[in-house]
Amino acid sequence: MQRIWLLVSALLGLHACLLGWSAWRHSPTHLEIFHLAAGVSHVSLGRFDLYRVNPPLVRAVAALPVMAAGVNESWVSYDTGPRAEVAVGIDMMKANDSRTIWLTTLARWACIPFSLLGGWICFLWARQLYGDIAGVVSCALWCFCPYVLGHGSTIIPDAHAAALGVTAAYTFWLWLRHPTLAQSLLVGVLLGFAELAKFTLLIFYPVWPILWAVWRFTRQEDRRWPVVLREGGSLLLLMAVSLMVVNLGYNFEGSFRPLGDYRFRTRMLTGRSSHKEIPDDGANRFSSTWLSSWPVPLPMNYVQGIDDQSLDLERGIWSYLRGTWRIGGWWYFHLYALSVKLPLGVWALFFMAAAASLLGFHASGRDEFFLLGTMSAFLLALCSQTGIGVHSRYSIPLLPFVFIWISKVVLWCKAKGRLMKGVVFLMLAWAIGDSIYQYPHSLSYFNELAGGPEGGYEHLSDSDSSWGQDLLYLREWLDNHPEASPIHLAHCGPFDPRLAGIDFVLAPVGPRNTAHPGNPPPSQLGPIPGWFAIDVCFLLGGDPLSASDGKGSWYEPSGQPGYDLSYFRRFKRVARAGYSIYIYHITPEEANTVRAELGLPPLSMGSLSGKSCSAVRPTRLTNCPDNP
Repeated sequence: MQRIWLLVSALLGLHACLLGWSAWRHSPTHLEIFHLAAGVSHVSLGRFDLYRVNPPLVRAVAALPVMAAGVNESWVSYDTGPRAEVAVGIDMMKANDSRTIWLTTLARWACIPFSLLGGWICFLWARQLYGDIAGVVSCALWCFCPYVLGHGSTIIPDAHAAALGVTAAYTFWLWLRHPTLAQSLLVGVLLGFAELAKFTLLIFYPVWPILWAVWRFTRQEDRRWPVVLREGGSLLLLMAVSLMVVNLGYNFEGSFRPLGDYRFRTRMLTGRSSHKEIPDDGANRFSSTWLSSWPVPLPMNYVQGIDDQSLDLERGIWSYLRGTWRIGGWWYFHLYALSVKLPLGVWALFFMAAAASLLGFHASGRDEFFLLGTMSAFLLALCSQTGIGVHSRYSIPLLPFVFIWISKVVLWCKAKGRLMKGVVFLMLAWAIGDSIYQYPHSLSYFNELAGGPEGGYEHLSDSDSSWGQDLLYLREWLDNHPEASPIHLAHCGPFDPRLAGIDFVLAPVGPRNTAHPGNPPPSQLGPIPGWFAIDVCFLLGGDPLSASDGKGSWYEPSGQPGYDLSYFRRFKRVARAGYSIYIYHITPEEANTVRAELGLPPLSMGSLSGKSCSAVRPTRLTNCPDNP
């Protein structure tokens, strides 16, 4: 037993080191400066309207060491409108200059305990279901999962919410087995913390009563009405406690506000058949009903945040999957993403676990149903939300339940002896080794089916391949190659590359490879000679993408709805920074050869010296924040 505890402690210690090093090595990702500014506003101002499309717990924790270190606050652009965190985050980035990188690292380190909690709960739960070794397997799958290593080393809440979600679910499972008053209160508190981390976990409210009902009514002795009524009352109590914790997390800001006072923007809550019919200041389908005076037992910005996020799902946002950009996603997006973003060793263990279940190697029926029911609920929710198909990180809260369920393969090993033990060990080693091989570039991880991280961007974009994380690697490359400075850079994200010590000019766009009118004049189009560092997202066609202007804002070239650099696919890269930034060196001859292929006039040798800067001057500003 002592060896098991030491092994798990070693796994968690190594996990903390991996997260800490990754947090140190990577530049701020697309959303982190917004999350961090919002977290500082929660702690410093006691307000919660910034970034309300996500609950505040994780970013508030992230803000604590940042404020202790002396962050320069800037509230000049603060307002209460949707997505106001964009302007505030950019202002705070400018106010702290290059120190923003260090402050982001501190914020990331503060969030590491969330991930350690997730690994610990995976161990405890799997150990109780399938034994000590199963607990170690489950913990190892969490600690070395590329999703967890990638997103757990940022302040974006998905991995941290997954840890809090599995913790709340674990204590609820214990409550089902021994429903005491103390356990009810504990479950309620932990459920409240989970709901303060990510709106995805709201799924527990409808799912838990169903799981409780099945748990109780599948055994004859548990159908006694006094028992059912008592436990039903305890279930209501723990949910009421969770709502109280949510309100406390928001300092009761706008809590118990009458329903009729809200102004919503979604069709569902406004009662309008089209978004065009919704006034700019919103509407409320309940304002003239008997429900209008009913108090809402939640903070105002919690409710408004759910409405704002639901608006993205209703309207649909630009989504990408395997060569296709479109407004709105695909019902199978997350299934596809998991198939290429999880190590193949994990998938092998998953199918082995399924076979083990069919052969009778599993826990009790009710315990299995709890895990499978929770996993199915998450999958159903993910597949039903087709408005967004660009971030598979939304599926991370599902993963700890999968890892716990997978660990049952240990039961099969005990029955089948050395051969099965060897197979399981090899699959686990494959899963861990593949992840570590690509570490610390875990955000860009792809398995062999997708061609690894170098081919992954062809399958998935944005936070699944390139999220602005490799600017520090680009700076190191430029330090070793002074001949490439100042480089032409196309960086997709609000963080200013100059704060990472990168002197650059924007790379010129090429002619559209899709049917959009209004290309800029040929004289403003690439390719041109020089050194270029290109975010791989821009190689995909550019419909929804805007380039960082080096000042914390996004620009699109005149006459084009997106920053299209797909012409770089015609050139061979000479290096890369991480896996998200490709580096090219284009000669005058190569530039003119590709220009001819694209139907562009050749560049005269005498005009090349002035072309690189004048051809790429941005002409239109667009506020283009990533979705939550």
